[in-house]
Amino acid sequence: MRLQSFPVSSFLLPLLLLPLGLCSGTSFPSNINIGGLFPTGSHEYEVFRFALAQHQDVPKLVPQVDMVDTGSSFAMTYAFCSQFSKGVYAIMGMYDRRTVNMLMSFCGSLHVCFVTPSFPIQTNNQFVLQLRPQLQEPLMALLDHFSWVRFVYMYSSDSGLSVLQRILDTAAERTWQVTSVNLDTLTETAFIKLLADLDHKKDFQIIINCELERLNSILNLIAAQKRHLKSYHYILANLGFLDLNITEFQKLGPNVTGFQLVNQSDPAVVKINQDWMEFDNKDVKLARRRLKYTGALTYDGVSVMAMAFQNLRRQRIDISRRGNAGECLANPPAPWGQGIDIQRALQQVRLEGLTGRVQFDERGHRTNYTLTVMELSHVGPRQIGYWNEKRGYVSTAVYNPGVEEFYGLQNRTYIVTTILEAPYMMLKSNHEQFEGNDKYEGYCAELASEIAKHVGFVYRLELVGDGKYGARDAHTKMWNGMVGELVYGKADVAVAPLTITLVREQVIDFTKPFMSLGISIMIKKPTKSKPGVFSFLDPLAYEIWMCIVFAYIGVSVVLFLVSRFSPYEWQSEDSDDEDETLPSSASRRALPTSSSELTHSPGYSQNQNQQKDKETPEHTNDFGIFNSLWFSLGAFMQQGCDISPRSLSGRIVGGVWWFFTLIIISSYTANLAAFLTVERMVSPIESADDLAKQTEIAYGTLDGGSTKEFFSRSKIAVFEKMWSYMRSADPSVFVKSTNEGVNRVRKSKGKYAYLLESSMNEYIEQRKPCDTMKVGGNLDSKGYGVATPKRSPLRNPVNLAVLKLNEQGLLDKLKNRWWYDKGECGIGGGDSKDKTSALSLSNVAGVFYILIGGLGLAMLVALVEFCYKSRIESRRMKELIDAAMMSTSLGGMMGGGGGTAAGGFGGGGGASGLGGENGRVVAHDFPKVGAQSLPCMSKAAGLGLSSTGM
Repeated sequence: MRLQSFPVSSFLLPLLLLPLGLCSGTSFPSNINIGGLFPTGSHEYEVFRFALAQHQDVPKLVPQVDMVDTGSSFAMTYAFCSQFSKGVYAIMGMYDRRTVNMLMSFCGSLHVCFVTPSFPIQTNNQFVLQLRPQLQEPLMALLDHFSWVRFVYMYSSDSGLSVLQRILDTAAERTWQVTSVNLDTLTETAFIKLLADLDHKKDFQIIINCELERLNSILNLIAAQKRHLKSYHYILANLGFLDLNITEFQKLGPNVTGFQLVNQSDPAVVKINQDWMEFDNKDVKLARRRLKYTGALTYDGVSVMAMAFQNLRRQRIDISRRGNAGECLANPPAPWGQGIDIQRALQQVRLEGLTGRVQFDERGHRTNYTLTVMELSHVGPRQIGYWNEKRGYVSTAVYNPGVEEFYGLQNRTYIVTTILEAPYMMLKSNHEQFEGNDKYEGYCAELASEIAKHVGFVYRLELVGDGKYGARDAHTKMWNGMVGELVYGKADVAVAPLTITLVREQVIDFTKPFMSLGISIMIKKPTKSKPGVFSFLDPLAYEIWMCIVFAYIGVSVVLFLVSRFSPYEWQSEDSDDEDETLPSSASRRALPTSSSELTHSPGYSQNQNQQKDKETPEHTNDFGIFNSLWFSLGAFMQQGCDISPRSLSGRIVGGVWWFFTLIIISSYTANLAAFLTVERMVSPIESADDLAKQTEIAYGTLDGGSTKEFFSRSKIAVFEKMWSYMRSADPSVFVKSTNEGVNRVRKSKGKYAYLLESSMNEYIEQRKPCDTMKVGGNLDSKGYGVATPKRSPLRNPVNLAVLKLNEQGLLDKLKNRWWYDKGECGIGGGDSKDKTSALSLSNVAGVFYILIGGLGLAMLVALVEFCYKSRIESRRMKELIDAAMMSTSLGGMMGGGGGTAAGGFGGGGGASGLGGENGRVVAHDFPKVGAQSLPCMSKAAGLGLSSTGM
């Protein structure tokens, strides 16, 4: 037989490549030993086995599980070293607070990765990968959202210490009042006693942070006490809200908020849950329930390990453990060289697991995750929001006006808290004959009835125990009044004049305002000023009257001067005046005709001079100083005068004066009616500035109300000044009720002002004895609202009812009915009828006084004039008689040759020589009989008259 020969190269090449292929194929193991440290019979162990069965890809994860007591340091150390000696590449398991530090030390020293679904811890050990997200930030976001400042924190030492540290640090910064309770130190009896103490202290806001099984037992223990939990609000610091068994707990009606890590409605989660329920494990003897959140974390941990080793295999990184695995208790420790590569591969994994986005930071902590925020409603758990690192807490609760929102409203009686405050809520005059809600009447009583009618629920009115609206105590941080009853679950609705404020809105919910108002000032109505005797002078100020007097005098003087300077105001005597001064025809016939006779006549020279004066015309001016004053007065009184200016300058003065008097008299007449028919009330205070600038009148507010809160928080300078005064005033200016404040205003005789809502101020102003009044405008703008507890199912239905009543105009009708229709003082005050009454004598008495005074003054002046004139005339008559007797004597000495002629001429000269007023001649009549019987008398008279004419 001939052997066929083959080329050596073609035969040896595969043999040479075979070792190389074996070496390259064995560089990455096909089976990866994964260690496991789980408590005996734990849910996480079962899910770990289930997850390994689901991941059969190459490389295959082979478990090396030890069932240990995670709370025993010796057992955990032995198990860890045992698995390390077996050459495991990574370990998944659970730890306890007593063993966590030991595990971290081993992992950091030996570079062995430990993946755990246990509670997270604050560590920088990169070889410990924590699958469970941390709760510090989500919990703080919820506390900010609910505005908790006083609460109880119950925790277990396993999972609650890190959260407690964060809460205490924040409480120190924000002055929170936190009560911490370590559940590990309490027995069941001690815990029950703790619940009673919390109920007594009204600590109704509680955080519980512990593991799932412990939390279930605590909630069941609380439910077993059968306490009324409606006023309580629990926050469960646990990531498995839907894993809790809270059926009995839910029946007590508490407010419960919590976190959910696993989205049970996700199709991938539903599929895994179905596979989990069907997973055949002979070690499990009890019926399985769906995956808990710790089981979902375990499943995601296995997925992370499988993906990490697949990435290492794909990158051809050699992680094989050559030679002896080493001793974990060696001193110094010998770290595994490939451990850092596995740690990096695990840390770099990114996947969408059962617990959402799975991602780790450089310290091995979970990052970029999202938690669903849940609450326990009357129909079961529901989502109200979510939290993530980028956006924080986001509320997604949307009101759905469906049938479930009104569930149970007709099946129970709701407590409506209120306060006795007229006209909002009052007891009927015969309230002893009624029971329940029928005892009350008022605006809020009818409002509550209308709201219940629209929403469809049964209610019972109850008065607030302490008689206050609601404020938070600065020391105890406790709410009092109606707000406190809502916060602590003693009432379901508050229908009262409760002001909507920021601090109240943070702890309770308000509807839209059913009444808008503001802070106003109430003072005692000042007494009306009695009309004075000269009240008709009130329409113009005293300064104006003085200016008018000076203007009157000034215009008269200017008119006098203008008339003196203007030539057109001067006029000469006419022919009529000359005819009066010329001799009569009889006298002219008696005059001598010859020059010699005139020359030798005794009175010739005098008569000649007088005749020359008569030929020269005389000039007169009507506007003397007295006539100027009379003209100005007549124009001012709208009566005119018998003289008027002739010159242009004088008429300008008169026209300007007439225009001035027209405006003054018109303005005076326009205001005269109001000042005579309305009796004015002089108010000492007109605004808040007036109050702040003085200290004579005290002022205050209701103690424990929104008005006091407004002044304490205001940054306006005036209000800060007022608050500083009110806070330091002694005695206190604060009152316990509105009635006390009103009574203090009425009894203080105008020395106290009360600051209250404008609506109440307007109502009291309409009540007898009608002695209060509102002054100034409102200091702010706010509203009254119907209040409900936070997240109450009544909030939205009641809010819609208030809006509907407002659109229907029923709220305005209610206000008119209780404010004005039933008012006792009429519109505008208690004495509005008197404001339009007829004038009394006291209003116009001054006019009569001036009339009587003027008449008396005229009589007195007339008497003075008569006396003065009589004296002048008597003196003149005496002079004439003396002159006549002197003339008789002279005539006797001269002889009586020309007596007749001389007497006639002298008589004429005397007649012409008498000077009168204003240049006019005044002729005096003497007895003719005496003149005829005594011829010398005519001569003497002529001589005397001539001399007087001179």
